[in-house]
Amino acid sequence: MGAMRRRTLWLAAVVLLLHAGISWGEATYENPVIAGDHPDPSIIRVGRDYWATSTSSEWGPQFPLLHSTDLVNWELTGSVFPQRPAWAEGNFWAPEISEFKGHFFIYYVGRARGGPLNVAVATADKPAGPYADRGPIVGQPDGSIDPVPVTDEKGARYLVWKEDGNSRGLPTPLWAQPLTEDGTRVTGEPRELIRNDVPWEGGLVEGPFILRRGDWFYLFYSGNGCCGEGCKYAVGVARSRALLGPWEKNPANPILTGNRTWKCPGHGSVVADERGRYWFLYHAYSTHGSVFIGREAMLDEVKFGADGWPEINEGQGPSAKAPSPYGVAQRQVDLGFSDDFREAELRPGWQWPQDRAPAPRVGGGHLLLGVRGRTNSLLGGVLAQPATTADYVATTVVETKSLKPGWAVGLCAVGDSDNAVGVAVTPEGIITWRRDRGTQRRLAGPEPMAGEKVHLRLTARMGYRFQASASPDGKSWKDFGLPLEKKGLPPWDRSVRVALTVGGAADAEGCFDSFSIQRSTGLP
Repeated sequence: MGAMRRRTLWLAAVVLLLHAGISWGEATYENPVIAGDHPDPSIIRVGRDYWATSTSSEWGPQFPLLHSTDLVNWELTGSVFPQRPAWAEGNFWAPEISEFKGHFFIYYVGRARGGPLNVAVATADKPAGPYADRGPIVGQPDGSIDPVPVTDEKGARYLVWKEDGNSRGLPTPLWAQPLTEDGTRVTGEPRELIRNDVPWEGGLVEGPFILRRGDWFYLFYSGNGCCGEGCKYAVGVARSRALLGPWEKNPANPILTGNRTWKCPGHGSVVADERGRYWFLYHAYSTHGSVFIGREAMLDEVKFGADGWPEINEGQGPSAKAPSPYGVAQRQVDLGFSDDFREAELRPGWQWPQDRAPAPRVGGGHLLLGVRGRTNSLLGGVLAQPATTADYVATTVVETKSLKPGWAVGLCAVGDSDNAVGVAVTPEGIITWRRDRGTQRRLAGPEPMAGEKVHLRLTARMGYRFQASASPDGKSWKDFGLPLEKKGLPPWDRSVRVALTVGGAADAEGCFDSFSIQRSTGLP
């Protein structure tokens, strides 16, 4: 019976692989192809190289730059803006990378100081940059977001974007307007392409991307609520013979919705490989990690049916596993990060609140982090890493000999400057704390711990259950305070970061010897 049962299970597995279109021994990839919070991803191909970027929202540096040669293995190479553009105060959303006549453009969104959401543009001579900001080009009173450039059937270049009417309970037209020759300004008059007018789209359509294929333009777009645990995002498509219309929406919309593994897919861009196949890079929430990991970058092939309409994964939602585009095996995704601060600069991937960029000093196995801005918060200075899994263990080593009264140096899980939970070293001892909607309170301590170095640990389960611990040597650990939950940690459009923190006084400075965040399984 045992042998027969094993053979039956083996045959069933083979049938499932064949049904999924995966040949025996064929290289495959799994989603996400870029783990962690990468909303609104955009992609282009330059020869055999692929370049991508994504929303950075309220975290700096603005807009990561990622590189791949096979669409499934990606490397973070830097960012579009190492320093925040001077004209904007936040809401850095929806960067769209593109190439035109040998020049590279990133159209993006930011909120003008004291004004509405604007579409702006940066330019470069190479996809890797450096990019020079050219400033805002469209800023309607209701806000202008989600830009994408496109060339019409006559060779003229246009900018397409969304008017953010849903912020006022109004419809959300997608507009098209001619671009100047250098691609940095609009000219002429805008023309409406489509707006939200069918039930599944809910209060909005957004995230446009336009693909030219044969005699047709295909407008991929997203509808309904993008973010948070109550999201209802999905992807639809419309087509037209001419850029300015008339546009016909696919009667089978939405063509991409959630499934048991991934929910609320949307806002992506389409790229063609050398063989003429089309690939959709977009975002979705894991049904396990949910909002705590954020919207991760997904890849699926776009195929066109006999009726000329595109489909994605046969309408079954985001794929879990699929054949690799180039037959290259996907590397094991490392969901951890570590830094021993021995190099002269921080490793790529560190982030900070976009309105309070730190000035860290690093090298020789030490990171010195000071307070920037807030003086009454334990989040005066923040240097963070995004969580890429819901279950993890983060650790750091804090030097205690230079601590002064009122200072607090530690480790926390942070959603934004008003919402965080953490553990810190003070001159009096270890404390645990939380911050809810800007109100900060101590949970436990101070409890003395001797030694010139203190090891701190923050353990997370399911993205929102935390336990703080400390150790004098990194071997024998003591839990501080009771386990706590904070489901409301991330804002509606962002995910959790794990951060090194300094606070309590304007002159506070923390010295860290190392940082690590690693995936964990089997946590209590």
